[in-house]
Amino acid sequence: MSKLGTLGARLHRGEIGYDFVGKRKIWYGISILITITAILGLTVRGLNMGIEFQGGAVFTTEKSSISVSQAETFAEDASGHDAVVQKLGNGGLRVQIAGIDTDKSDTIKDQLAKDLGVDSEKINADLVGPSWGDQIANKAWEGLAIFMVLVVIYLAIAFEWRMAIAALVALIHDITITVGIYALVGFEVTPGTVIGLLTILGYSLYDTVVVFDSLKEQTKDITKQTRWTYSDVADRSINSTLVRSINTTVVALLPVAGLLFIGGGVLGAGMLNDISLSLFVGLAAGAYSSIFIATPLVADLKEREPQMKALRKRVLAKRAQAAAKGESLEPQAAEASYDDEEPDDVAPAVVGPRNQPASRARGRGRPSGKRR
Repeated sequence: MSKLGTLGARLHRGEIGYDFVGKRKIWYGISILITITAILGLTVRGLNMGIEFQGGAVFTTEKSSISVSQAETFAEDASGHDAVVQKLGNGGLRVQIAGIDTDKSDTIKDQLAKDLGVDSEKINADLVGPSWGDQIANKAWEGLAIFMVLVVIYLAIAFEWRMAIAALVALIHDITITVGIYALVGFEVTPGTVIGLLTILGYSLYDTVVVFDSLKEQTKDITKQTRWTYSDVADRSINSTLVRSINTTVVALLPVAGLLFIGGGVLGAGMLNDISLSLFVGLAAGAYSSIFIATPLVADLKEREPQMKALRKRVLAKRAQAAAKGESLEPQAAEASYDDEEPDDVAPAVVGPRNQPASRARGRGRPSGKRR
């Protein structure tokens, strides 16, 4: 078995683990800092909205020996606006100029033909109205709002309202960071960006639900034992699904990274950046928030319940008692058995995977045939 597989198995069995919930204030601080940076980027720099949202014209030429930078200079001089120029596969140029109307486009077309040394009749001009992009943006916001409401309702029914709130916070966290990255790096926001942004919400929610499902399973009858607090079990849930989350994220990021860095960066297919950057940042932020934000936030909310407060008090008292006797409860944690304190007719809480050999652990060290 590979080292990663061995590590995953030990994490799944609860033999080792990292204290994610105990250090939640650090993760909260990091997320708040990143979120503030993203909001400042949005406020100060704003988004570089594409021509689909601002309206403008797209000029396509035949094969030309003019370089992209020269064409940009010519287009900006002719229009008085910023221009985006891309080299096409046939050697032609695609010139995007935002914020111009029909009358001005004819003048710009003639000037471009003169500067680029091509026949104006062979330059194709397409006008894009801002209303098309506005319609897409409005529909996207409506879809996002409906998605959020349905997510909260579903999670509240399938799990509980605290998990629904935590998942909602994680989703808002992911959206804010992704949009903020666009503002900071200045990438153009196109309809492809909006599609990518909506796509990552599903992935982020999926990763969060996987951890929540494990947490729900492991906290059944948690109040019937005095060995672990809710936060302890939340930590075990994160650790037991950690390798799976990492593997899923890495596998999902690899093709997206190929689009972003190879397709858009090396090969110069800039249009791929529109969607690949949102996917890349969103996938990474979604994996981060499901581990470091959503589950610790659920633990925070649950620990405020009176019964969880009472459980924590009993657990800490038992640990203090064990420490006074020079005993340690840690080695017993991996075995995940509560049979030393629960009555026979009470099903033990499952703090660990279902296939854990708890039954063998109970019989260990006891005479044969005297298992209670």
